Amino acid sequence: MDFNGSGGGNELHNNQFYPSEESKPLLGEMSAQQPPPEGNNNHKAGPCSKRSLLHSSSGMRYKLLQEGDIQVCVVKHPRTFLSKLLTSKFLRRWEPHHLTLTDSSLMSATPTGYMEAPLSYSTIEDLQLLSWDNAPKYCVQLSFPGGTVLLQAANSYLRDQWFHSIQWKKKIYKYRKVLNNPSRWDVVLKEIRALVDMALTSPLQDESIHQAPLHIISTLLAENTNLSAQDHENIIVAIAPLLENNHPPPDLCEFFCKHCRERPRSMVVIEVFTPVVQRILKHNMDFGKCPRLRLFTQEYILALNELNAGMEVVKKFIQSMHGPTGQCPHPRVLPNLVAVCLAAIYSCYEEFINSRDNSPSLKEIRNGCQQQSERKPPMPLRLLRPEPPTPPPTTTLSPAPALPLSPPPSIVNSSEILVELERNNNTTNTLRKTPAEGDSEPNLIDCLLVSPALNALSIQLPAHADRVLGCFALILKMLSDYEDWRPALASLLQPIPFPKEALAHAKFTKELKYVIQRFAEDPRQEVHSCLLSVRSGKDGWFQLYSPGGVACDDDGELFASMVHILMGSCYKTKKFLLSLAENKLGPCMLLALRGNQTMVEILCLMLEYNIIENKDTQLQIISTLESTQVGLRMYEQLCDRQRELKELQRKGGPTRLTLPSKSTDADLARLLSSGSFGNLENLSLAFTNVTSACAEQLIKLPSLKQLNLWSTQFGDAGLRLLSEHLACLQVLNLCETPVTDAGLLSLSSMKSLCSLNMNSTKLTADTYEDLKAKLPNLKEVDVRYTEAW
Repeated sequence: MDFNGSGGGNELHNNQFYPSEESKPLLGEMSAQQPPPEGNNNHKAGPCSKRSLLHSSSGMRYKLLQEGDIQVCVVKHPRTFLSKLLTSKFLRRWEPHHLTLTDSSLMSATPTGYMEAPLSYSTIEDLQLLSWDNAPKYCVQLSFPGGTVLLQAANSYLRDQWFHSIQWKKKIYKYRKVLNNPSRWDVVLKEIRALVDMALTSPLQDESIHQAPLHIISTLLAENTNLSAQDHENIIVAIAPLLENNHPPPDLCEFFCKHCRERPRSMVVIEVFTPVVQRILKHNMDFGKCPRLRLFTQEYILALNELNAGMEVVKKFIQSMHGPTGQCPHPRVLPNLVAVCLAAIYSCYEEFINSRDNSPSLKEIRNGCQQQSERKPPMPLRLLRPEPPTPPPTTTLSPAPALPLSPPPSIVNSSEILVELERNNNTTNTLRKTPAEGDSEPNLIDCLLVSPALNALSIQLPAHADRVLGCFALILKMLSDYEDWRPALASLLQPIPFPKEALAHAKFTKELKYVIQRFAEDPRQEVHSCLLSVRSGKDGWFQLYSPGGVACDDDGELFASMVHILMGSCYKTKKFLLSLAENKLGPCMLLALRGNQTMVEILCLMLEYNIIENKDTQLQIISTLESTQVGLRMYEQLCDRQRELKELQRKGGPTRLTLPSKSTDADLARLLSSGSFGNLENLSLAFTNVTSACAEQLIKLPSLKQLNLWSTQFGDAGLRLLSEHLACLQVLNLCETPVTDAGLLSLSSMKSLCSLNMNSTKLTADTYEDLKAKLPNLKEVDVRYTEAW
């Protein structure tokens, strides 16, 4: 049927259709549309009015179709009277097809009949909406050379959805071809602006509506790297509206990174990149899936640092990310900022790390790792320490086997760090290896090969890496200043996620000391508990900043602060004291000798809990305590307590004791100090006002076997203390107490428990199963009104 000639002209006059926008130039089609004719408002049954491409926010919205079922009819341009007759609307044949909208064409899942061959978007000359006054048919008309394709939908909404989806695919296909072969950049810039306008005004709602133009522009920039700085800024400004609600694709991130490095003082960095980076930090869920987003954020922060105000601008940016209130409303900001900081700090030592382990660098990973044959052979590295004074020659006590002579190790001044290559490492490793090593993984301090007698390792970073290190170390300081961020920050940093080279660098550990100090000053257990290692056998911040650790530079002041906060919480236990006695007894005695009250208390507790078994060591601790006034006073108080304890534990007294209701911790302490309770086996504190503080008195009862704490305020801290000192306890009633899994788990060490009442506590099913597995003698258990019930 000829829609342009006389044939079929009467049919066109009976139909309502929309003028095509394809006759307009590509650059002008977004702004040259006219409103629908007023006459169309008078039609009665189903006439379609023309949809303007400039939709308002209140207009209809559609999801972009990728495929769907629809009726198809193809009308060829008639050439004879018979063909005119066969193509009339009364003899049209409709075929059902499942059409797919690919990037370049419209194709059917069953390529037969009308849709035997795909219909390319480039062959579509016109795209219109059709409807008939006398029949409720909703059609989209696609004009191509030689004929017309009619797509009939079930209702007007589906018809409009197909219309806008095909129109979008067709225009994106055109822009992709136009921008694939750019000739003049002023024309390209106009096309980019038109593409952005089209994406912003489309009635389609789909992630690809904004992502497709960004990918087209990203590909354009990747293939044309020789652009001027002004072209860079013009393109960035043109695509800025699309970035308000979308992450830039990887290639576009590379383009932004290049601009941040080459023109950090450009106003584009502040005006355009700031909202983009803010959105990334607020909404990104995993930098591992798109590492270039992290790299772009890193380069943006470094660009801010290059401004005249420097770190003041960075500080204001961090403040803007946190918000003015005491609680940051965006939970992803802190993890993303920490990830950026860790990656930036790692990059400062990257060359040295790659030289050490021969692994590909981040830059090599981004650019495609070099071939294996091109990589250098692995060479173990040792950090250079300041040379100590040459000692006088000494006589060897025991003969050693003669070692083959080898030339001295060569010194290589790397571009990032001063290192020493040890080529003849086999003999060295043989001498270092001891039978005790086995196959266990060495701890961090051993890996650093640092002796307490030596100063910090000599690490020399170039000026740029030094600035990067200072910038992101300062950001970690800023993050630790926010109270709501500190628990999560401490948890993220607890595994010590820094390379060994950073921990051996005096400047870095000095900068990070502020963060650790903030953790040590925080009274919340969830914060200061992260100073300890993640698991036994591994080093934590407590070990690194203690005397003898690689990061200690203050004679133990930070160490004393950490011990003080840990002792003030639930870590006032035998296990913690035992670890101090085994590893840090010397520093503790030295600080106590200098009058540090925390260390004096530590030494007194070691004596009180019989942590030290060696008599000579005990006498040395007593001498240390008696050398200062505070130590002498606390030692005398310890002696008084020991005499009272001996009197308390003397055989005699009642075997059963029940305190009156409303009794307090002070009442219990006063009662136990009034006589001998060495025979006390059953103690009931039910319905009293005692708390976890009374555990200090309960652990003094050597014969206690049954303890009733029903409806008291006895909590987790008290349970931990009981579990270490009352190993013979057989019956324990914790009904209606505020204990949680954290305290109940400590009961697993009380192997004598036969009866345990946890009714109406915060016990969970997992903890209950764990206790049943670890307490073989447990026969009676009450878990009613708990999660495990």
